[in-house]
Amino acid sequence: MEEKKSSAFKNAITILISVAVAGIFLWVALRGLDFDKIKNSLQKANYLWVLLAAFFGVSAYIFRAVRWNLLLEPMGYKISNSNSLWSLSFGYLMNLTIPRSGEVARSTALYGVEKVPVDKSFGTIILERVVDLVCMGIFALLTLIFKYDALLAFYKSATQQKEQTQTPSNSNTSYIVLGCIVFILFLFFIFRKSLQKLSIYDKIIGFGKGIFEGLRSILNLKQKGKFVLLTAGIWICYFFASYLVCFSLPETSNFTPADGCFILVVGTLGMIIPASGGIGAFNLAMKFGFTALFISMGKDAIEGGELGLAYSFITLPLQIIIMLIMGLISIPMLAKNRKI
Repeated sequence: MEEKKSSAFKNAITILISVAVAGIFLWVALRGLDFDKIKNSLQKANYLWVLLAAFFGVSAYIFRAVRWNLLLEPMGYKISNSNSLWSLSFGYLMNLTIPRSGEVARSTALYGVEKVPVDKSFGTIILERVVDLVCMGIFALLTLIFKYDALLAFYKSATQQKEQTQTPSNSNTSYIVLGCIVFILFLFFIFRKSLQKLSIYDKIIGFGKGIFEGLRSILNLKQKGKFVLLTAGIWICYFFASYLVCFSLPETSNFTPADGCFILVVGTLGMIIPASGGIGAFNLAMKFGFTALFISMGKDAIEGGELGLAYSFITLPLQIIIMLIMGLISIPMLAKNRKI
């Protein structure tokens, strides 16, 4: 009972922190801008393009679900694509509550319907993140080649904003985290013999081995070509889901595919920050991104920031709506297919 109370308290604190982070970023993004212009842009938007973008957003779910099946296959697990899709959708839904909790929720949901050990499926999810990082790197490289001036303007804009809002304690956060990790590893090495006597030690080691097995699954893929095609399909869907929204706004309807790559990269960076649903962080990233694009085009930077926020107020709710719809559908579907 005490453990449940402690877990609920930790979850509540995590949610409050993520909401606070989202609020801070949203405040920074909105300050100093003309809300009437943003509202006017939203009213003029052609939402047929948004619906088309939603199609690609949902398609990315399906491609990712099928690809996950391919990663689990080398370990001897042949799961249904539907169970893979609903487990994935449930994980994304959980990310709206507690950032980064979706990976564990996704593995747990899959265990409930397919009895795939959590550690092994979690290892494949980590592997997915590595593959996604490579794909993100490819888009970043394309952006660097075709939109170098916009990237430079984005970096300068983000750096100036960081200098205005950063405190001395925040600037050393990464070093503190790294130091804590090194210290924990040092303690583990020193006291490993004592830890081996604890029952939880074997569980931790076993979990680690399961994750490692999941990571190795890519080496034994039976359908490597299909895996590559599905990965390409996922990121092509991401590209169109973000780029097509540009056509909904008259002021950005002339954006090129290179501009679309830039927006995808900047938006992905914004979603990395652990804020609830990407709220605030994504909006701020789009403000900086569109400001940079407008500067590189010789246009007004302030107008770019306003349009970036208008774009984010279309794209982010679209992503959240897809997460909510797919996630809420997944709950009864997973309950229906649950194996006792």
